[in-house]
Amino acid sequence: MGRQRVRGTARATRRGGARTGALTAVIALVGAALLAGCGHQQAAGTDGKAGGKATVPRPSGTGQATAVDDKPIAAPRPPELPDQTSRPDAKLPPPLVNMDIAHAAESGGKAVNLTIDDGPDLVWTPKILKILRDNGVKATFCMVGPQAEAHPDIVKRVVAEGHRLCDHSVAHDTGMDHKSRAYQKEQILKAARQIEKASGGVKPLYYRAPGGAFTPYSRQIAAAAGMRPVGWNVDSKDFEEPGTGAILRTVRNELPNGPTLLFHDGGGDRSQTAAALRELVPWLRERGYAFSFPVR
Repeated sequence: MGRQRVRGTARATRRGGARTGALTAVIALVGAALLAGCGHQQAAGTDGKAGGKATVPRPSGTGQATAVDDKPIAAPRPPELPDQTSRPDAKLPPPLVNMDIAHAAESGGKAVNLTIDDGPDLVWTPKILKILRDNGVKATFCMVGPQAEAHPDIVKRVVAEGHRLCDHSVAHDTGMDHKSRAYQKEQILKAARQIEKASGGVKPLYYRAPGGAFTPYSRQIAAAAGMRPVGWNVDSKDFEEPGTGAILRTVRNELPNGPTLLFHDGGGDRSQTAAALRELVPWLRERGYAFSFPVR
């Protein structure tokens, strides 16, 4: 009897031990699974320390981009500019508008673009504005930043009467194409800010380099700020004050060169310019010309 009890007790002990071992194994498996889950959460980088960006998607409808499987979000693509012939520098901000120098008229056909440089001027810009208003035509005013800053009421009037704004730099430095990139950038972007502030929030749509001193760099900087570089086809030479008749002859002779005409409302006595425009605008209209803006 004593041996039977001993054998029975041994069998019971073995069965109890087997059940205990199985339970221990199950607990170990559950614990391992929980640890694996915690490790995955940390690998997902929710605390910004391990694994980078979180892979848990945000609820739909938030309008916010998320990273998936730790892949970076693609940056927005610059706009397609199929007509652009210039090759942008990939190291610079991409152009938002065409960085080629514009000459053509936006409306196409038989049209001219009147462009007025170096103002605004307290005396001459209002006189030229009146001539344009009396004839029902619009122009593009290429403003020097500090001049715009000094005469915000005139800048606002230019905008209110339907004309367009153009950035003509800060210092009107005709040698800026030989200066550093930092200098060119400051000349362009500071003037744009000055003009926008003076206008009450209207941005210039174009950039004209003083004296045509463009560089590929300055054109891309301007275009990346939304300003199309603009040139000219007909230089009236009014800044030389050659006389009203000479200004008119120059413009009429050079009209076949293209539609963008260059005049000035700042930088000196512009009485000859005003007199020439007073005669030229009706003359152009009588010959079937329309009045447009440079292409963007």
